[in-house]
Amino acid sequence: MLHMSVDQELVDAAIELARRRFAGRDGSGAAALRLADGTILTSTAPNPPNIAVSLCHETGAICEAYKLDRDVVASVCVSAADEGGGYWVLAPCGVCQERLFAYGPDVAVAVPEPADPRRWRSLLLRDVQPHWFARVFPDDVWPYRPEEIEPTR
Repeated sequence: MLHMSVDQELVDAAIELARRRFAGRDGSGAAALRLADGTILTSTAPNPPNIAVSLCHETGAICEAYKLDRDVVASVCVSAADEGGGYWVLAPCGVCQERLFAYGPDVAVAVPEPADPRRWRSLLLRDVQPHWFARVFPDDVWPYRPEEIEPTR
């Protein structure tokens, strides 16, 4: 897998989608993923009446990468801090970490700086979640690759 870090271009792509779609409304957000070939996919999530069925902003782009049969190498999620206050970078939630781990432990993700979530740094999934359950496999062998998951018919 190509090793790539999260960069400003990727963060800006997520912010651009959030601004275009939501005009910076408080709490609105979006995500951007970079594929191994350099393509950037963006997505956001609807806000359903029943929060139990909500999706993460990354979900659409992760599904699109899978549909295109491309590897994800980097991911960022942003949320509007407040009206006119810029955007916070959000670390991937546990569910999105699991979804991204399908592409291996070296997917780069943006995480916020503790003192200012508008600032961020790039870490590998393996460093964000060092005690992930699949680390017990020998030689860091991951239990599956996306191409090994076949839909049931």
